[in-house]
Amino acid sequence: MSQEKLKYPIGRFRQPVPITAEFRQQAINELAAFPKRLRNAVHGLSDEQLDTPYRPEGWTIRQVVHHCSDSHMNALIRIKLALTEDQPVIKPYMEALWALLPDSAVMPVDAAIVLIEGLHARWTFLLERLTTQDLERTYIHPDHGDPVTVDEAICQYAWHANHHLAHITSLIQREGW
Repeated sequence: MSQEKLKYPIGRFRQPVPITAEFRQQAINELAAFPKRLRNAVHGLSDEQLDTPYRPEGWTIRQVVHHCSDSHMNALIRIKLALTEDQPVIKPYMEALWALLPDSAVMPVDAAIVLIEGLHARWTFLLERLTTQDLERTYIHPDHGDPVTVDEAICQYAWHANHHLAHITSLIQREGW
């Protein structure tokens, strides 16, 4: 399997243009389903399996699970900032370094999954209730300086959830676990 396919098992993110109501609802549904799908994917994996990288020089399954909780916490905060401030500049974080911290590298995944369950319940509750004007609100990511709409962020993070879930499930399939 190519490095590109290992790194992007569902392909690279492509922003839909335009973002239709149907596509948005599908993305919200995917975010709502993610915690259960993630829990099911890692259920019964041993510590040795959780500590297996999904690709050479990639994160372990354990790190991927914890990364999802870190990333999605940041995503909800970014969206809330966009909804309550005028084009806030968000604070990026060094996800590769966060993945090396003990709470990502060695902690059991159950705490991250419980966090994701509560986080996604709140997140999707909020997203289901946004107005057209809310969806057009933006935040600025300082790495590129371009505004990101709430609508775009919903699509990006639905892809992100599926992207990392595919890292886990494709490794499980390749290894025959």
